[in-house]
Amino acid sequence: MGETDLLLQRLRNLREDADLRQKDIADYLHCSQVTYSRYELGTREIPLEALGTLADFYGVSVDYLMGRTDEKTPYPRKKRA
Repeated sequence: MGETDLLLQRLRNLREDADLRQKDIADYLHCSQVTYSRYELGTREIPLEALGTLADFYGVSVDYLMGRTDEKTPYPRKKRA
């Protein structure tokens, strides 16, 4: 399974595990349900900003969403000076 396929699967699984509809996530991202559906289907590229927003929403790292790690926990945020 490629990184893209894993990303799409993880997005759908996280949404379904939270008992949310595509419309719920689309509203959170300020896009249409059709647009979000296309993200999950892989027929439209997910903007980097939306990917970060989804990672924050689900409490996972972008690397987890992208299939670069199986560790869901996001990295600790750096303190700004």
